Amino acid sequence: MSNESPSFLVVEDEAYNRCLLLRHLKKEGYKDVTEAEDGRQAIEFLHARNFDLVLLDIQMPEMDGFDVLQAMRDNMRLRDIPVVMISAADDLKSVVRSIELGAEDYLLKPFNSTLLQARVGASLEKKHLRDKEKSYLCEIKAEKRKSDELLNVILPTAAANELKATGKVIPQRYDDVALLFCDIIDFTAYCDRHDAAEVVFNLQTLFERLEEITEKHGMEKIKTIGDEYMATAGLLRANPNPLSSAVRAGLKMAHAANNLNIGWKVRVGVHMGPVAAGIVGRQKYQFDVWGDTVNTAARMADIGSPGTVAMVYDVWLQVRDEFEARSLGNVPVKGKGDVEVVECYG
Repeated sequence: MSNESPSFLVVEDEAYNRCLLLRHLKKEGYKDVTEAEDGRQAIEFLHARNFDLVLLDIQMPEMDGFDVLQAMRDNMRLRDIPVVMISAADDLKSVVRSIELGAEDYLLKPFNSTLLQARVGASLEKKHLRDKEKSYLCEIKAEKRKSDELLNVILPTAAANELKATGKVIPQRYDDVALLFCDIIDFTAYCDRHDAAEVVFNLQTLFERLEEITEKHGMEKIKTIGDEYMATAGLLRANPNPLSSAVRAGLKMAHAANNLNIGWKVRVGVHMGPVAAGIVGRQKYQFDVWGDTVNTAARMADIGSPGTVAMVYDVWLQVRDEFEARSLGNVPVKGKGDVEVVECYG
């Protein structure tokens, strides 16, 4: 049990019995004892401070022990405070009723010091165990909350919820998904010229800004691969215009990288189409997407000019009325041959 002295509330209308109880309790080393002369005063004290144990007389004028006990059980803050009922030896029916109302134990008059010590000690020990259980439950809830928060950082929200609910994320095909890749130009050469701590700090600064832009445009970050940032629109998060969102976000990312004054410029590639998505493996969970749409978006990030968003001509047709653009002509794209590439700017 705690090293702190437990607090008692003694509720007894007869002064002699009240003094007798106080004497017994102080003899056992209990110093924090509050006296109440009747039930109404007891309720006032219970609302004013916390108690570890209440010694409650049954027979009292105006508000008897049953009324006090019922009032405590009806109050969500007071209901778990253990109560030992005080009763005359010939009033066992009242004791039974008290126990049925939720009293922890009972104590008969005249008081027996050994029995008093046993009843009080047992009640305090039960409360201590209940308090410890509550504390453990609070710790478990706090740890679960931390775990959930970490999972939501690692995985998209919908995937994290599915994993928590079922223990797995079933791979699925998703149509009409916009993929965005944002890549820092000449990042390897920059790393060779700068201290590692500076590189990581600047990378963290940029990626935090890219995450803000992603969220603002109704997209979801999927992952980072070295200096490359990958996000989707219209995958697990509803988005009425995924391609427009991706292009707007890409342009914002290009401006953001330039405005950070790190000396970095980025290329952004976007593509639209079906993807497969899910989690593979059991260690170090990572939600990922696969398919030609992903590969093409990555290729576009390699082709476009700094500060622009590159995409194939057929995809650009879907947003041609929304953005300024220029054609790069036919460009060789791995796995696709020569295709016309358009880059949006602004």
